[in-house]
Amino acid sequence: MKFHKEGIPSLIITILFISVLNAAFYFFLKEYEIIRIIGYLISGLLFITIVQFFRSPKRNFIVKEGEIISPADGTVVVIEEVEETEYYNEKRMQVSVFMSPVNVHLNRYPISGILKYYKYHPGLYLVAWHPKSSTENERTTIVIEDEKGRSILFRQIAGALARRIVFFGKEGDSVNQTNECGFIKFGSRVDLLLPLDAELNVKLNEKVKGGITTIAKFNTI
Repeated sequence: MKFHKEGIPSLIITILFISVLNAAFYFFLKEYEIIRIIGYLISGLLFITIVQFFRSPKRNFIVKEGEIISPADGTVVVIEEVEETEYYNEKRMQVSVFMSPVNVHLNRYPISGILKYYKYHPGLYLVAWHPKSSTENERTTIVIEDEKGRSILFRQIAGALARRIVFFGKEGDSVNQTNECGFIKFGSRVDLLLPLDAELNVKLNEKVKGGITTIAKFNTI
């Protein structure tokens, strides 16, 4: 287990805030022991929350040719056929993974290939499970195409608490399945837009792990 570099600014701010807060408790509330203890406990909880949110657990990643791996930890909240209008302009199978505040928020590439398309969209901050969050929230859109010409689109979507989406790649990059691709801070979801003939490997409400769980398999015919 390690602490991801994207969390360092947040950790520094949290430590400074906790230090000032606890100093205030100590110097100005000496006579109110219960209040001071509660303050210390809240400070400890805040510190632990930040550390666990930006954690990057060590995992044994295996590249799986022909498979589409979950880009994030979380719960599958949507499986439905939709009309994709930003890149493909055709029907696609959407699989959405919701990340709660206790999930790892580091994102990973679901397949290997060339990063064919990337676009950042400013937007709203609807709760991540809202049906319109895929098209109206702040989000990034990424398309990866493998060496066989098969491609998928996925989106990092900000939630009600998320205020910053980070994506590490750029168009034209050669990327590898399971490698880090980005980070969404404080609650969010990731949408996968898959070919209609892809063989799904997950069900609604299933828990998935980023870089580990197979979401679907490309049709080999």
